[in-house]
Amino acid sequence: MTLSREDFIFTIGYEGRTAIVDGKAKREYGKLSTMELAEKGLFRAAFCSALYSGDPEEIQAFIDYYNRVNGVREYTLEGCKRLFGVDGVPEGVERVLEVR
Repeated sequence: MTLSREDFIFTIGYEGRTAIVDGKAKREYGKLSTMELAEKGLFRAAFCSALYSGDPEEIQAFIDYYNRVNGVREYTLEGCKRLFGVDGVPEGVERVLEVR
């Protein structure tokens, strides 16, 4: 099973092969674009959205935006992966459990 974009961007953790998804945030913000999420300050969700797209330009646009607004340091793709605790869309998820 491949996670949907909305499930992936609002996954808050995994229990075995089950993705635990914040259902309330998914319903409220799931249809927003990567940059709309970023503009609302939902940086982790925006980063996940960019990763899910697989589009290097969208990923770089998010990183550039985040670097502009964070004002602390310049992040790279690898730095964002560490910062947000997301390496990519996981394989092998068999189930999605929405909470909240």
